[in-house]
Amino acid sequence: MDPKCMYCTENEKLQSLMIPIADLQVSRLYLFRDQTYYGRCVLAYKGHVDQFSEVPGEDLLPLAQDVQTAQNAIRRATGTYKINLGCFGDTMVPPHFHFHLVPKKEGDPGFGGTFSMNFDPPRHLAEEEYAALIEKIKAAL
Repeated sequence: MDPKCMYCTENEKLQSLMIPIADLQVSRLYLFRDQTYYGRCVLAYKGHVDQFSEVPGEDLLPLAQDVQTAQNAIRRATGTYKINLGCFGDTMVPPHFHFHLVPKKEGDPGFGGTFSMNFDPPRHLAEEEYAALIEKIKAAL
């Protein structure tokens, strides 16, 4: 655990960006508050490592299963077929290994290409809409 890391401490910065959904085998799933891509989530590895190459061998299969579980749940909850995965971490201080899971469908910004990290203005939902989407994702896990 890194006391300066937003994923390790779930500090105010994390809470301003995302909402916890569920703990999986070796990761935690969050709903991204900017819902420009409806159903966009982040899956953060529970251990504090900077990048994929530092994930312990015994956690690799469970991590892959967590990614697959999260993707399938988001697909069922949103009706979106394609989920783009992003794994960057080069601007986060301190870094913490995580994936962005981004549903994309025709008509979405950047369809057919990579997704954009941030939109101005972001698309925020009402609190009850976040809660309903989280419940759909949880039910599909």
